Amino acid sequence: MNNQILNIARETLENEGNAILNHISFINESFVNAVELILASKGKVVVTGMGKSGIIGRKISATLASTGTPSFFLHPAEAFHGDLGMVTTDDLVLALSNSGETDEVLKILPFFRQNKNKIISICSNIESTMAHNSDIHIELKIDSEACPLNLAPTTSTTVMLALGDALALTLMQIKNFKEENYARFHPGGALGRRLLVKVEHKMRTDNLPVIDADSSLSDIINTMSRGRLGLALVNEGNKTKGIITDGDLRRLMELHGKNAWDFKASEFMSHNPKTVLIGTSIHETEELLKQLKITSLVVVDEQKNSMGVIQIYDVR
Repeated sequence: MNNQILNIARETLENEGNAILNHISFINESFVNAVELILASKGKVVVTGMGKSGIIGRKISATLASTGTPSFFLHPAEAFHGDLGMVTTDDLVLALSNSGETDEVLKILPFFRQNKNKIISICSNIESTMAHNSDIHIELKIDSEACPLNLAPTTSTTVMLALGDALALTLMQIKNFKEENYARFHPGGALGRRLLVKVEHKMRTDNLPVIDADSSLSDIINTMSRGRLGLALVNEGNKTKGIITDGDLRRLMELHGKNAWDFKASEFMSHNPKTVLIGTSIHETEELLKQLKITSLVVVDEQKNSMGVIQIYDVR
């Protein structure tokens, strides 16, 4: 029984996986024309489809919208009863149907034609009514459904979804859609928070451990202890000229023993500490910390005045 279950599962994945891979060679000028048509559109991409194709359409529309191509899903049956009012003359239609003969979709095609909406269709029959009434047709090519009865939409909907993803991600890259843009449309997600939150929202500003260049080792240790950041900032006016960390203290003690107490801050501080400009996103700040392989950055303004400290623990 176990082997039968595993074999069915593997055959299903193989069928659907191979169908997607086979479509790599089927991508042609129709796909290019579809992308260019969407790029030239001044309105939204109206995705429509019935049944399983409709479910796939909702996902394609959501992916388009979240990656920089305004889109919404239009249920064909609801459209026929008033929702066509949501479609403007600037919008473009992406119609989905395996057969290309879905009655509910065909009923609303005349409206799109009269409304001067360009139509892109994805279906398996190039001679279908939907294909013939589209400005651009992207052919869906599958040998058979993964369904053993060759009835339930399985492989066809998988490939349809993959083609929709290909459209959305092609548009996304051509538009140079960035992480920051993605975050604007996902403010409730972790990525959105990390990209929209700026370094000034997380930096430490209270009771910063600030010393001057002539501070003694005793003063440095006391200041660092009170600051609880594992460092001290060596400031000259509003600017940080150096930094002393716990590691600097340990190395000083190891090298000079009792004589370490004779050192002033300027004599063993690290000059020109690494900084991050105020207004930088937390995401970029984290990447900078990782790149530099350090745990703390001094936050500065445009004039290089020190505004605070951000640490790796603050950005996660």
